Amino acid sequence: MEVGSLPVELWRLILAYLPLPDLGRCCLVCRAWRELILSLDSTRWRQLCLGCPECRHPNWPRRPHLPPVSWREALRQHALASRTWTQNGSDLHSSACLHLFRRRKDRRVWHVGTVAGRGYETFRGALAAAGPYDKVVLHAGVYEEQVEVSLKVPVEIVGMGKLGDVSLLVSFDQQCPTARLCNLVFMPAWFSPVVYKTSSGHVQLDNCNFEGCQLHIRGPGTCQARFCSFAQGSSAHFLGVAISLMDSCEFSGGDSASVTVEGAPVSERNWAFKHLVALAKTFTMMTSNGSTEISNQGGKDSMDAGSHGNTPLEGVNTMKDWSKQEVDWETNWAKQKGGDSLLPGQDGTMIEEDGMETSSESSEEDDELDGEKSTALKLSYDQHGLAHLSKADMPDSSAFPALLSLSAELQRDAEARELVASVQGCLLRRCLLRDGKGGVHLCNHGQARLEANVFRGLNYAVRCIQNAKMVMLRNEVCGCKASGVFLRLSAQGLIADNNIHSNGEAGLDIRKGANPIILCNRIHSGLRSGIVVLGNGRGSIRSNQIYGNKEAGVYILFNGNPVVSGNHIFQGLAAGVAVNENGRGLISENVIRQNQWGGADIRRGGDPVLRNNFICYGFSDGVVVGERGRGLIEGNHIYGNRGCGVWVMSSSLPQLIGNHITHNRMYGLAVFCRKDTESAVSRDGYRSLQDRERVVGVGERDRGGPENFNEEGELMAWESDIDSEDERFSTRRPITVALVENNCISHNGAVGVYVKSSEPLNVVSNMVNNNRRAGMSIIQSAQLTRLVGNCVLCNGWTGVAVDRECRVELRGNGVYGNGCHGVCFRGDGLIVENDVVGNNAVGIRVMDNADVKVLRNRVQALRGYGISIKERVRGVVQENLVYQGHPTCTKTPIRTNTQNMECVVLNNSLLRPRSQALWALENPPPRPHNTNPSSVTPATLPAHLAITMTNRITASVESGCHNNGSIFCSIL
Repeated sequence: MEVGSLPVELWRLILAYLPLPDLGRCCLVCRAWRELILSLDSTRWRQLCLGCPECRHPNWPRRPHLPPVSWREALRQHALASRTWTQNGSDLHSSACLHLFRRRKDRRVWHVGTVAGRGYETFRGALAAAGPYDKVVLHAGVYEEQVEVSLKVPVEIVGMGKLGDVSLLVSFDQQCPTARLCNLVFMPAWFSPVVYKTSSGHVQLDNCNFEGCQLHIRGPGTCQARFCSFAQGSSAHFLGVAISLMDSCEFSGGDSASVTVEGAPVSERNWAFKHLVALAKTFTMMTSNGSTEISNQGGKDSMDAGSHGNTPLEGVNTMKDWSKQEVDWETNWAKQKGGDSLLPGQDGTMIEEDGMETSSESSEEDDELDGEKSTALKLSYDQHGLAHLSKADMPDSSAFPALLSLSAELQRDAEARELVASVQGCLLRRCLLRDGKGGVHLCNHGQARLEANVFRGLNYAVRCIQNAKMVMLRNEVCGCKASGVFLRLSAQGLIADNNIHSNGEAGLDIRKGANPIILCNRIHSGLRSGIVVLGNGRGSIRSNQIYGNKEAGVYILFNGNPVVSGNHIFQGLAAGVAVNENGRGLISENVIRQNQWGGADIRRGGDPVLRNNFICYGFSDGVVVGERGRGLIEGNHIYGNRGCGVWVMSSSLPQLIGNHITHNRMYGLAVFCRKDTESAVSRDGYRSLQDRERVVGVGERDRGGPENFNEEGELMAWESDIDSEDERFSTRRPITVALVENNCISHNGAVGVYVKSSEPLNVVSNMVNNNRRAGMSIIQSAQLTRLVGNCVLCNGWTGVAVDRECRVELRGNGVYGNGCHGVCFRGDGLIVENDVVGNNAVGIRVMDNADVKVLRNRVQALRGYGISIKERVRGVVQENLVYQGHPTCTKTPIRTNTQNMECVVLNNSLLRPRSQALWALENPPPRPHNTNPSSVTPATLPAHLAITMTNRITASVESGCHNNGSIFCSIL
């Protein structure tokens, strides 16, 4: 009969009455009939799938309210999987006889229970009578055996009726090659909590419930469990298994790990191994091709209700909000179209003038400055050695490195590909593990693959220790009381494309030599840090989204040494990346933005390599190098932060090389020498003392806290993870003086380089231009600060300002076009071979009790004296060349105090303008001359210092700005 002879709707109504075999026959008629049968997916195929007593809803237990992609495909997969247990050679299918023909062997069915006129009364009697591959049907009732039941021949045991009608209080010991159990409820016998165990054969469990009991599988035995429920503390133990499958199972209410995988996979294989490997490959292909179920359906899942949403930028400032701000550093901080976007409780104060540039100084300028506002012939200084850095603009979001997809990461990482292909062991797929102590525990070289599972409301989701290895793909880990995923003791694995959120401790906790590969995950909304690496933990952390965590996005301490590359770390409520307590690591090419505290926070012996990152739009400082912090900070873009670009404590020894520090609201680089006490009075913009005590360091709450999981006597205090001092040695040369070299520090809201330090500092070959206040301001320098080969250009106030009692050397710098004096010097030191040209007031101004040598400088001031020596200055002013500021100027090029007998002025020259062609800085050309990058060769592994626990460092705000500390510099 032709399909077109009746309406399609009528055909569908007729075909809805056909059983499964007839539907299959109709599919073979022609293409039109096949398409018609396939169109019944949401009606007849759904009815057949849900009516199968051996199979629950295809999306059970994670999200049974969502239909599958295809009901027919779900039924097909069930039919294929249900036959795995029978594929043991040819004995089942046929048998030899005396004739030339072979016939199919019939399977007998044995009934147990209340069956009229037939069947067995006892379960043991039916098993004794059953032959190979026979079927034992248990009718409604409770079956109990007082001793262990051994399965000697392959058999199928099926419960009749609804799930729960048949209960077994039996302990099975499988000694046959294969068995299948379906639609049964297992409860522990009086003599053993283990209800089923096998050490050589294969068992298939379909649609069974385990209540308060255990399943034990020992290699080379194998297991395939589908649509099973492990409740009331039930668990599954796998010891040395080569492969076993747990598909669509639910684990709940356990006081230990729900699934334990222990021991390396045995080399011996049973008959089912090849069939299970084929199924595992099918699962992996389905997960990677169509299974965006965790990521795509997560927003619709009711299990996500407790999270902060799957939209990373929900409820906080986005990049678009920042781009809408109209910034005018000379007149105001920011004119925003939509109002102020400061976080609640944050301080939005203005930067005031530095204490050494007060109105008393300005009142004296009228006596020194010429009335002329311009010069006839200006000296050109455009060809100085750092001219290529003078036009650094603030990058936009299009410059951010894009997050790579998982497939792209796997293509470039052979080790990750090998892990995906090699790790088998126990495979958990589409399972729900909830409301218990632990999810999956791997130990002692065990292997597991976890795909598309949901871990919810546990103490910990996955614990991988003792050289265990795992692959964890597309899982959801949420609501854990401790860390979500915990790796230690040389554990390895691939953790990729998971959604890890809303956990009580770190999303990922890596320690004790663990070395996982962490790719393309979303780690967010945690009550502590996103990822913690400590105790010589390592790992490769790439292409992840880490956001919305209450503490640091990535926290490295106690010799943790990971590679953190290509991640987006944003909108955290503390630092983006924190490196503390001798932490190390390579942190490169990340986008670290919109974090409430420092984008990168380095303290207490932390010694990372921070290279080529975008650290921007933070609500505090870009990079904070706190007490005894170290590290190589190289090639980063640090911009758009509400605090300083880089905040450094004077007891630290960082190397800042080749960074772009631009458009920050406060100082570009600030070096401070004081830390506040814990009892400091809290101010607006800081957490109160009580709040800070509640938000303690990541390790402090672990000591004796009620949320610890303390198995096998393990101490959770992080100081117990400290290993040998031998780890401290590094290939990088020792650093004894903080170094700031080849950076571009421009367009910041206050001073470009602000130094208030008690330690030596080298500032070499930097471009410091167009900052709102002074270019460089040295307020305190108990030891020598060397300013060598820098270009200080077009800043809003003095080019270089040195306060009283400071020891400073200025050598080979170019100080050009600044809004006030070129150099204002009140301290002790040297001013040697600098070009101070085109500044709007005095070229070099030496005041107070300064003890200074001013030697071989070239100076031109637009409106004042070339060199002004005032008050009780001591020292030498010798062999300087002063270019006349205006042709009609009659003032002496060098002004001195006639009553000052302690300052020697010798052999200085005045050059008057003759013609524009000859009016130039020549022999040598304009300083600075250094155009080469730093000669320092950074090592890939940073050094570290002695180990001590964290002290919180806070800073106060004085006179409207944080003169002595960072806007936020509390470490977690």
